[in-house]
Amino acid sequence: MTDRYAVIGNPIQQSKSPLIHGMFAQATGQDMEYTLLETPLGGFAGAVDAFRAAAGKGMNVTAPFKLDAFAYATERSERAQLAGAVNALKFEGAQVLAENFDGVGLVRDVTHNLQRQLKGRRVLLLGAGGAARGALLPFLAQQPDRLVICNRSLEKALELAAIAAKQGAAPGQVLGCSYADLDGQTFDVVFNATSASLRGELPPVPATVFANCGLAYELAYGKGLTPFLRLAQNAGVKRLADGVGMLAEQAAEAFAWWRGVRPDTRAVIARLSVALV
Repeated sequence: MTDRYAVIGNPIQQSKSPLIHGMFAQATGQDMEYTLLETPLGGFAGAVDAFRAAAGKGMNVTAPFKLDAFAYATERSERAQLAGAVNALKFEGAQVLAENFDGVGLVRDVTHNLQRQLKGRRVLLLGAGGAARGALLPFLAQQPDRLVICNRSLEKALELAAIAAKQGAAPGQVLGCSYADLDGQTFDVVFNATSASLRGELPPVPATVFANCGLAYELAYGKGLTPFLRLAQNAGVKRLADGVGMLAEQAAEAFAWWRGVRPDTRAVIARLSVALV
């Protein structure tokens, strides 16, 4: 019997998940189908109940339902608890297991696909929202020399730094700051986890942060040379990347969680990549 999976969201027609998981299933010989499930606001629990009743095995969760999925789950991973949001569900009888693979997918893309190490590096993370929260534990596992979280709201950046301290970060290893505090600081790797690029805008980051930077990473994908990446390029950064690798890697993590086999992501990344020009 073919196992059923889906991605739930609103809107959902733009999702690449059916393509990605279809390629993964074909490459690994898995008997499964993967569909889109567009659900009205307020209808998350009912839609998931119906999907489970029809023998659904698992789901990816996208906007605006990641908080709904967190509340719906009966068991949440440490990553999901820290992020406060869920992007994958697995159904085992009455149990609803919840995960957040965004951060681990991001780190794997950087360290495995892009061959850039975060251990011992000075890392700047722009933004303190859900994407940044999801990346916090995976970043800490890489043991950066310094992780600076910068946000328009200093309070949110400091909150994430305090969470990092509770997770075992060394004193002074993780710091929160405002954009004004970045003057005079330089970093080895800079991540843009803000929503600015989705609006074609540039976060107010000074170009000087890129003086010694080996990688500028835009978590948004498929947008080409975003204002953030253009700023980094003009500042002399040689390696630019968008979030297509993160998208593929977090999907591969969910696929392995569901199916017990981790697919190779290279074909998916090649299929979905757009030129950064």
